[in-house]
Amino acid sequence: MNKLNNKKKENNSSFYLPGQEINLGSGGIFSSWNNNQSQTSGYFGKNRVNIVICCCLFAYFLVALRLFGICILPNMNETEERYFTAKKQSIHRTSIVDTNGNIVATSLPFIDINVNTKNIVSPRNTAMELSRIFSNLKFEDTYKKLRERKGNFIIQKGVTPNQRAQVLAIGEPGLEAINTEKRVYPHKHLLSHVVGFTNIDNQGLSGIEKGMDEIITDTQLPLRLTIDIGVQDTIRSILFSNMKKHSADGATAILMNVNNGEIVSLVSLPDFNPNDITQKDVSAQFNKATFYVYEPGSVLKIFNTAMALDSGKIRISESFDATQPLKLKAHTIRDFDPENRWLSVEETLVHSSNIASARIALKSGFDEQYNFLKKIKFTERLKMEIIETASPLVPSKREWEITDSKIATIGYGYGISVTPMHIISAFSAMINGGIYYNPTLVKSAVSNNEGVRVISDNTSKQMRKLMRAVVKKGSGKRAEIIGYDIGGKTGTSNKLAQNGKGYDKNKVMTTFVSAFPISNPQYALLVMMDNPKRSKDTSGYNNAGWNSVPTAKEIIEAVAPQLNVQANYDLDEVINNKIIEAAYGR
Repeated sequence: MNKLNNKKKENNSSFYLPGQEINLGSGGIFSSWNNNQSQTSGYFGKNRVNIVICCCLFAYFLVALRLFGICILPNMNETEERYFTAKKQSIHRTSIVDTNGNIVATSLPFIDINVNTKNIVSPRNTAMELSRIFSNLKFEDTYKKLRERKGNFIIQKGVTPNQRAQVLAIGEPGLEAINTEKRVYPHKHLLSHVVGFTNIDNQGLSGIEKGMDEIITDTQLPLRLTIDIGVQDTIRSILFSNMKKHSADGATAILMNVNNGEIVSLVSLPDFNPNDITQKDVSAQFNKATFYVYEPGSVLKIFNTAMALDSGKIRISESFDATQPLKLKAHTIRDFDPENRWLSVEETLVHSSNIASARIALKSGFDEQYNFLKKIKFTERLKMEIIETASPLVPSKREWEITDSKIATIGYGYGISVTPMHIISAFSAMINGGIYYNPTLVKSAVSNNEGVRVISDNTSKQMRKLMRAVVKKGSGKRAEIIGYDIGGKTGTSNKLAQNGKGYDKNKVMTTFVSAFPISNPQYALLVMMDNPKRSKDTSGYNNAGWNSVPTAKEIIEAVAPQLNVQANYDLDEVINNKIIEAAYGR
């Protein structure tokens, strides 16, 4: 054993064979380190490998996440936007309500199917599937659109949620579901000329929708009108019935609060359904109440008389020579039903004398006439909340000033063309105490509608008496309603011939403008008929007293209780009216 040990020592002290470990021994400074290393060397080796692997995986994860964000996420967002959260592109519009808060126009959520031709993969398959889902889409037409049209276009509007799901199930990336708003008018024709309509992009095109477009799209609060939809419905129904009865080409009626300019009702016939803007009758979209200018005939005698009385050029007690036609340089003025005598101011209106009215105008002179008509806005376009307003047609100031016939003819109803809205606005000022209010269709505008005095209160009182006399004794007799104290004036004028030369004696415009109760006016009503025809019911006549006047009577009888206008019954008046009715009934 000693030899063997000695041999090992010799070997250790001489050299080490390859692979032979160095024995540091149990002592010295390395003894402690060697023991610990031998126990933990495997543990630390494994951890280092794991740490390197984790770092590589984390770096790979960061790269993959970045690639996902760049390449995949935008497409997923686009797909989600197309197929799950449909884009909203339409303009939001607030509701429009009448004076009592009833909705007359509102927006409902709709879904449209849009085609993005850049992303259409299979036009044929897409056309086939769309024609299967929507019966109105024919395969050939749809296929042609998908192949030939470029960019984006709406292929189907107003789809149901079920149809939307079927479209998305096609899996065509070029089909998009878009959340939109569709403007809906629940009362259809009733307020078409007041409210107007919008286009497919929800932009206002006419009426309040166009005139108040900025406010309607900028506010969340409903836009409140002055229109009373119940009164509107009553007036439209009566006007429509009488237009048919008298075979008129059209008709209009305006009801105004004389003390603030509020338009309670505005009807223009024919009218249209704003829910269907594809209809072909363009004439039905023409607003006769505010956009149609015409020579109104004898209703202008109201303003001719008020002008002369207020200026002091004539007195209420004066009389004017109507014994024979009035000859001027240009032409001769005659009366329709001549009295052939001198007429008082009241009789001039009661008998609607052209001759006497022309003499009043000539006595007042150009300056008085021009300035007065300018004051009541007969020379300018009215500012309203709708865009369909027309400028009056008036002679040039130079021609007007030097031509007596212009002054005379304007005095009895010709030579100047205005809209029905011009007439009723000015008429309200003649009988409400002398204050002119701008006509308005929006409730919020009423408080800011400061009136302007155009005649004195005394002249207005005189005009009320004169207007009452016309209904009691003159051409307005058929408007008499017991207890409601009606006052007003008729006008019948020939329409211009189609060739533009002269007037057509067989075609007329008839107007009756009235107020009730005339002793303390609250409301003014204008009824106009375009070319009413003669009939047995009208004894062969087609003037205002036989069509516009009885129509107005029927309207007032129906709407006065709706407006809470109290009837004032006078026994003597009841008896007198029964006598009048009996006389007309023969």
